[in-house]
Amino acid sequence: MGEMELHVMAQRLQANKRAAAGRGELRTPLPVGLVHDDAGDIVIDPDAGVQAAIADVFAAFAACGSAYGVVAAFAGRRFPLRAYGGAWAGQLRWGKLTHARVLGILKNPGYAGAYVFGRYTSRRTVDPGGTVHTSITERPRAGWPVLIKDHHEGYIAWADYLANEARLAANHTAAGARPPREGTALCQGIIGCGSCGKPMMTNYHTDQRPAYECSSRRDRLTTPSCRSVAAACVDAAVAGALLDALTPGQVALALSAADEVTGRHQRVSRAAELAVERARYDADRAERAFCQVEPENRLVARSLEARWEARLAALTQAEQALQAAQDTLPPLPSRDDLEKLAADLPALWNAPTTSARDRKRLLRTLIADVTVLPEPDQAKVRIGIRWHTGATDELTAGRPVHPGTARRSPAAAIDLVRQLGPATSNDELVTRLNAAGHRTGHGRPFDIDAVQWIRHAYKVPVPDPYGPGEISVAEAARQLGCSTGVIYHWIHTGQLTARRGQGNRFCIPWNAQAEAGCRSRIAQSAHLGRAARPRTLPAPAFPAADGGEVSVTQAACRLGCSAGVIYYWIETGQLTARRGAGNRLHISWNDQIQAECRSRIGRSGHLNPAARRTKPRRRR
Repeated sequence: MGEMELHVMAQRLQANKRAAAGRGELRTPLPVGLVHDDAGDIVIDPDAGVQAAIADVFAAFAACGSAYGVVAAFAGRRFPLRAYGGAWAGQLRWGKLTHARVLGILKNPGYAGAYVFGRYTSRRTVDPGGTVHTSITERPRAGWPVLIKDHHEGYIAWADYLANEARLAANHTAAGARPPREGTALCQGIIGCGSCGKPMMTNYHTDQRPAYECSSRRDRLTTPSCRSVAAACVDAAVAGALLDALTPGQVALALSAADEVTGRHQRVSRAAELAVERARYDADRAERAFCQVEPENRLVARSLEARWEARLAALTQAEQALQAAQDTLPPLPSRDDLEKLAADLPALWNAPTTSARDRKRLLRTLIADVTVLPEPDQAKVRIGIRWHTGATDELTAGRPVHPGTARRSPAAAIDLVRQLGPATSNDELVTRLNAAGHRTGHGRPFDIDAVQWIRHAYKVPVPDPYGPGEISVAEAARQLGCSTGVIYHWIHTGQLTARRGQGNRFCIPWNAQAEAGCRSRIAQSAHLGRAARPRTLPAPAFPAADGGEVSVTQAACRLGCSAGVIYYWIETGQLTARRGAGNRLHISWNDQIQAECRSRIGRSGHLNPAARRTKPRRRR
């Protein structure tokens, strides 16, 4: 058999395979939860445990909205897996549900009752070295060669499959999606900066104090009007606008807008529906013409068959275009759902059982995005809201005041302290502030501590506490050249007169007589004046010893080295010494011993640098 015949045979086999798949008759391995019956049809697995597991996956995804949430819901629970090939072929095995398996179940159209062929295709590439690489890629839904809906019984409807697919795409953060998360920031993922146009990040300083920050800070591309704002003020304004929009008048307007949007969607898909109807008519007409020709007249039959196949191909393309147009249009809620939502939303929004993620989902059903617009007044924030209907609103809210600023003392009280503070005592200021009806930032009456804090914060000087001819303790110590402790000692012992002034400070009457008395006390003090220290006894001399002995200190002085060298020589036996009175070392000393010590010093590279054999390395 030649290569051409093998090639033709392979083409025919592939054509038969595609034809069987086009009829929905080609048997392929089924995912867990679906099996082939005796007639070869696809049915739901009769095992009740398998059915419950698959149904719980879709129910958990509908409740939490994420694949990782489904994995968390199945923690500690086993999930079925049917093996294909190998020793376990056809047998049901139970194991852990992983994130990849959840995605495989949610993205598999077989669970929606659809028969699909050609979801994946292989691509071959050749690298510069000549090696061929084969990779498997997933085709988009519009590129599936075969898609037969309602082919068999499924676990979910086709509309639910499309909703799950859109939900997974909305969770794909790597592609720019910003799904609602668990944090308390209401506008997370849908808020942007109106100055630079970039999205704003959500930064949680604590769980109760999130803030929206412009993402241009990371790239250092912020504009002068880029701002960071506390999430509380933006969320409160946006939530208020959302709830205010649900008044009866606004609800009626929204219902009319929904009807208009529904009509717009119908007009968009109407052209595609007419194209399908026209293509179906052409295909039926071509089929009737082909059926009326005599089978023996192959010349005419061949042309009519080609025309019929062309019309069928055109019908398939028109149906795919209609399906793509319907899939791209977002599903619209019914009027009953909108009326029920309008009636229950305020109570549902304020319910303590409503989580932050649920509030974000409710918000995103009506609001498309939020923008922080440039505002020259830094005490305010300007917010732009774009609704799904295309309408826009603009709000202005005040920025939250820092807790320290909110508890700041009133400006009138601060002005009074600034005006009277340099000449008025703290006690009198407390009396005047309370008499004028002023209160601190905490709402309490003024006291000494509050007045002192205002003086410290606003650099308000205190009145001079010293009278004429009086100085402070520090000034007296500076003039006498002693420490302040000496002055305090004289005051406490009555040797120096002083009085208590404002702020409990010592005020010392100072004149020439007081200064002379202080200097006289300093001169007579053995502690303060060194010249006045008496020395009645001479310094103790080193006890003399027979045979000429010296102390360690005297030996070190005579040799010009440290006492540590002498102690080292004594410990190593290079120098003879004995213990005398007071446990002192007595070193026998004469000219010969001194000459030996000097010779030892001359040979030492540590004590005599000239005797070093190697030179120290110089640092560059």
